[in-house]
Amino acid sequence: MESIIERINQGKFWHFHGGIHPPEQKATTSDKPIKQLSLPKQLVLPLQQHIGRQGDLLVEVGDKVLKGQALTQSSNPMAVPVHAPTSGTISAIKKSVIAHPSGLSELCLFIDVDGEDTWKKREICQDFSQLSRQEIITKISNAGIAGMGGAGFPTHIKVNTKPDINFLIINAAECEPYITSDDLLMREQSEAIVDGIKILDQLLNPAFILIGIENNKPQAIKALQQATKHIEKIKVCVLPTKYPTGGEKQLIKILTGKEVDSGSLPINSGIVVQNVATCFAISDAVINDIPLIRRVVTLTGKALSKPQNFWVLLGTQVSYLLEQAGFVNEDNNNQNTQASLQTSPPVIMGGPLMGFSILNEQVPIVKTSNCILAPSKTEMPSAFDNSSNEVECIRCGQCADVCPSQLLPQEMQWSAKAKDHQQLTKLNLFDCIDCGACAYVCPSQIPLVQYYRVAKAEIRQQQQLDIKSEKAKARFEARKLRLEQEKIARQAKHEKAAAARKATMNKKSADGGTASSAVAAALARVKAKKAADQNKAETAEPTNQVQDNNVQSEKSQVKAAIARAKAKRLANEQATKPAIDNNVQDSVVDDKKARVAAAIAKAKAKKAAEKEPSSNPDVSSAEAQNTSTGADDKKARIAAAVAKAKAKKATKKESSSSPEVSSVEEQNISTDDAQNTATDADDKKVRIAAAVAKAKLKALDRAKQASTTNSEE
Repeated sequence: MESIIERINQGKFWHFHGGIHPPEQKATTSDKPIKQLSLPKQLVLPLQQHIGRQGDLLVEVGDKVLKGQALTQSSNPMAVPVHAPTSGTISAIKKSVIAHPSGLSELCLFIDVDGEDTWKKREICQDFSQLSRQEIITKISNAGIAGMGGAGFPTHIKVNTKPDINFLIINAAECEPYITSDDLLMREQSEAIVDGIKILDQLLNPAFILIGIENNKPQAIKALQQATKHIEKIKVCVLPTKYPTGGEKQLIKILTGKEVDSGSLPINSGIVVQNVATCFAISDAVINDIPLIRRVVTLTGKALSKPQNFWVLLGTQVSYLLEQAGFVNEDNNNQNTQASLQTSPPVIMGGPLMGFSILNEQVPIVKTSNCILAPSKTEMPSAFDNSSNEVECIRCGQCADVCPSQLLPQEMQWSAKAKDHQQLTKLNLFDCIDCGACAYVCPSQIPLVQYYRVAKAEIRQQQQLDIKSEKAKARFEARKLRLEQEKIARQAKHEKAAAARKATMNKKSADGGTASSAVAAALARVKAKKAADQNKAETAEPTNQVQDNNVQSEKSQVKAAIARAKAKRLANEQATKPAIDNNVQDSVVDDKKARVAAAIAKAKAKKAAEKEPSSNPDVSSAEAQNTSTGADDKKARIAAAVAKAKAKKATKKESSSSPEVSSVEEQNISTDDAQNTATDADDKKVRIAAAVAKAKLKALDRAKQASTTNSEE
């Protein structure tokens, strides 16, 4: 360490790899003091203006706010609050375009300025040396201070580190062309900057404090030397002008000769680096209780008629600043160039190497904004050419020669185009500081830095997804472990309860017994009672058996009587059946004989009727007919009477010759019912035969009457 200080005292410094010497273009604004702007009509404050997370809102639409009032609060260590730059009313809380290369929108607060610029109540600290370390860190955190050199890392985290570090380095290099905001700040606010350095010294207690400043800022160098001449611990180191000397790792290399390893932080080497603008903000916050609500911004470029450095309130829109700086569109003033009438001149936020073009002039100034560049077409023709002039890489290697981080820009560009994130990680993409030196010297006009920025954004997004996935996995594993632990706890609880019950059962009572013995005795009594009931049942079994035998004997006698009745009935049925069969047979024979006799009588009558007229011609036909008809009629009636008598006789004979049948019928025997049905059928046949004979007799009478009528005629 002593050798480092000796080299510094001798004005000897180390060199970093690469670097370029672009035209400085600083004289346009370096000879004019910082100007205070009038209040704009509206301010637009993004909730997140730093690396980290946005704070939680403390206000609503319609709320009136005072200058310096906190609008958000920090709920996370990586969140810093934003404050009202002036007094006014919250008119809207919505998404609006922010300072970003992609022109994306984020949640913003819109404040309608009332013009009164009324402050909130402040507490001025007369002697910050009386404050504790934690009080100072709290003031820095509540003031919303983030790194103002461009990175935007929360300052309260960076200074809340272990004390007794080796070097506190103050970055005053401001190496990028056109930008002079830090230069003018050091000239005009050197005492306040030194107060901020003293506050950091009280927090970090470094062995040495080194202020690194390029030799192209003679007035600022003089102002700092004058402000620190009584502080032996502080060394103002005047460095040769080279871009990018202002890079954190490059400045450490120049001043200490140490190289910060890839993926490592300077604090691991005992070094802390802060920007001069951040030191001024720390002084304002700790001593004057003024949060970070303004900063110095360089408005430069030949498209501005009044380029200058301005004190700008955070949230001021770029369009308002361009108006104050006299923005002139010289192409629109050129009436001879018809093609340029519709040309919109570019506006760049930041310097020409590390800045980016903004797509909307309503973009607000944030904590990391240090320059607005509005070049003319003659000054920066490439900014007006929207067409890409990129050609294939010729592998000249100039980008690798000028890279201050000793990377391989051409290989990183190939991997970025192929979206090979794994290879980009191997090539240490995140060591790139986006200085733009590689793109500046590229003969193929490849926008290398743009490829790297896109690749970084994609990798960060994927890392966020991986982190969420790991958190989800951790939650799942934790839940699984918790369920297993709960299961084990339940088992242990059950085992403990069982052991307690067992102990309770084995515990002796006042009479010397235990609960388990009482249970055993109760079980024994139940078993004894069960055995006694069984013995009683066995004793009663013989009596029950005798009763059962008596019942069985009675049932057997009933069955025997029923069997005898059935046998007697069967014998009666067998005796009755032949008589019934004979009666039926006789009835059928008699019926048949009656029908034959009737048929014979009819035939004879018909024959006599046909024969009589032809054999007696002298007798009149009427008399013959009457005679024959009378004879036939008489015979037919006789035959019918005979048949009827036979049928009646058969019926009487049937009823008189079947005494057993009638007795059986009286006893309702099914076999006798069948025999009666058969007898009724035979009787019906006899009656039918009689009816047929009677019908034939009537037919003969009608024939006789018809013959008589014909003869009379």
